[in-house]
Amino acid sequence: MIAVTFALPTESSGFRRHFTAQKDAITVFHTGVGEKVCRPRIEAFLGSRHFDFLISSGFAGGIALSLGVGDLLLAENFSDPDLLARAHDLLVARVGKLATAAGVIETAAERNQFAQEHGATAVDMETAWIAEACAQHAVRMLSLRVISDTAAAPFPAPPSILFDLARQKTPVLKLGGYLLRHPAGVVRLSRFAQQIAQARASLTSALLVLAHELRV
Repeated sequence: MIAVTFALPTESSGFRRHFTAQKDAITVFHTGVGEKVCRPRIEAFLGSRHFDFLISSGFAGGIALSLGVGDLLLAENFSDPDLLARAHDLLVARVGKLATAAGVIETAAERNQFAQEHGATAVDMETAWIAEACAQHAVRMLSLRVISDTAAAPFPAPPSILFDLARQKTPVLKLGGYLLRHPAGVVRLSRFAQQIAQARASLTSALLVLAHELRV
């Protein structure tokens, strides 16, 4: 049995469409965004059954200037060496360091500072806690992330407008109010939706390869 984790269903939708018929071999699990939600969820999930290994996947923010939207990152600091080597042979992906942050890294200046402090190529909000749980339950892990935003392709609105961490969803009324006050945000939001679609497609294609080849 292989576990594949994502923070949210919007990240996993493409992959789930392909693997509904193989649900006995692959289990998809949504951890939620951020430590407060992710940590207890992944601990309970891994304690519920045995897995041969886990692929921790989803979106990440690019920090390295060489990374663009849709690029894949295999996180060497969170991956089992054997799984990492096999995945690297199968995918066109960057191998680098992924860092897990307590909150969203929003501005270019914040990204640069975070990169300098952590030596990271990209950033997310869940992988460290997933890796911690995998280590506790002796489950091998592969970390694969796709870049959904960068300093050159940023968020279309403040993070608190786009996603409510406490409620784990987009605050629709709050976002609507923001767009009424900032009409140009509609164009930015449309562009961001295209970024997300591109990132999801790239991640889905990579996971389909891994799910097939790593099970052999």
